[in-house]
Amino acid sequence: MGREGEPAHREGERSFTRILRPFAGSLSRRLLVLTILFVMLAEVLIFVPSVANFGLTWIEQRLAAAQIASLALEARPENMVTPALREELLKNAQVYGVALIRDDASRLVLSDDMPPKVDASFDLRDAMAMMLIMDAFETLFSREERVVRVAGEPRFGAGESIEIVFDESPLREAMLRYGKNIFLLSLVISIITAGLVFIVLHYMLVRPMRRLTGNMVAFREDPEDARRVIAPSERDDEIGVAERELALMQREIRATLNQRAHLASLGTAVSKISHDLRNILASAQLISDRIGAVNDPTVQHLAPRLFSSIDRAIDLCAKSLKFGVADEPVPTRRMIALRPLVEEVIEAASRDDDGIDWIADIPSELLADADPDQLFRLLLNLARNASQALTESMATAENPEVRLAARRTHGHVHIDISDNGPGLPRKAQDHLFEPFSGGARSDGTGLGLAIAAELARAHGGHIDLVSTGPGGTTFRICIPDAAAASQECSEVAE
Repeated sequence: MGREGEPAHREGERSFTRILRPFAGSLSRRLLVLTILFVMLAEVLIFVPSVANFGLTWIEQRLAAAQIASLALEARPENMVTPALREELLKNAQVYGVALIRDDASRLVLSDDMPPKVDASFDLRDAMAMMLIMDAFETLFSREERVVRVAGEPRFGAGESIEIVFDESPLREAMLRYGKNIFLLSLVISIITAGLVFIVLHYMLVRPMRRLTGNMVAFREDPEDARRVIAPSERDDEIGVAERELALMQREIRATLNQRAHLASLGTAVSKISHDLRNILASAQLISDRIGAVNDPTVQHLAPRLFSSIDRAIDLCAKSLKFGVADEPVPTRRMIALRPLVEEVIEAASRDDDGIDWIADIPSELLADADPDQLFRLLLNLARNASQALTESMATAENPEVRLAARRTHGHVHIDISDNGPGLPRKAQDHLFEPFSGGARSDGTGLGLAIAAELARAHGGHIDLVSTGPGGTTFRICIPDAAAASQECSEVAE
């Protein structure tokens, strides 16, 4: 019964909680408690057969002593002994009587004042191990003063069997002493073993794990502090691998955080520059009419380029801000005609470019499963990159040309954007699609390719550099249909 008015199941829950209390807390405490329990369990598994074997050995010694006493009797003429000698033989054997069976005949060799009854009988000749264990514990925990008869096999072929009758109390007392000694010895062994195992595991596992967890907590509190990056040990086991991987991950996180901090600072600076450029453009538009009235050919030639340069600077600032703010939204996909979209891209990309031929090799019936706005931005970024590469090499290029071609294959739309410019420099090839490092021009930022790659990934596709060199550069965009987005795009070289 629990407390008055308290349900019994709540009292049971409290009892169960008290049982599990030693396993709560730190890993070291759990390790110590579990080690002691497991070692004690192993000792119990040894204790049970040990006590049973001790009881069996004690009885066999009584049988051997009784057999020796019977041999002493047979050595006397006509088996006659004095009462004093008989009492001494029985006392040494610690039995009431001995019966030796030979030639299928039972003969009482020794007898004393026998007890009125025998409380239990055991036969050791065909006893199984489990039965011996059960009999031993029955003797150990019996509270009655029993007289037992035990049958066994005589030593050295002295007969078919030998039986003795004795008081069980000395056996129980001997078993209790032996069990107590074994228990104390097991307890000492368990504590010593558990202590040694605990010390070894504590220094090999627990302390390194504490170091790892402590470092994780400290790093989480201030990841920008380089002193909180864990210093890996020289261990070559799993703990060493975890330390090295944790150190690598922490360094990468610090680098990412530093990069984000730099991008945030860059965004602040770009926003200020964009604001100033917009003010400059507004002022320039106010005087554009007056500049247009000037008949100087040089002014007429440079004025549009000036406004175009300011417009491009503002567009670059806007791209930088948009790239640093957040991820692109999830594309709203639908089947769209690709050729009209490509024609809009060509119109937007060719406004400020003179002398470049734009070719749209797009079947009129070709459809693409994509977000039209995001696909437009993707194609426009690559088209402008190709246009800028040709504009810079206009003096050396013959018949500059940008070609946009597309085809459908296996549930994917492949769009190739090619130019016949000088090709990408090695530095640009090594850092393609990386912002602020993959630009082909010396003053480029690489944001166009980075944004284009992000838009392609949002559709489940990708962008690849097919070829580049003196003969020109070709990029391939793979846009899978929504139903085939989980499949790999076809090989680039297909």
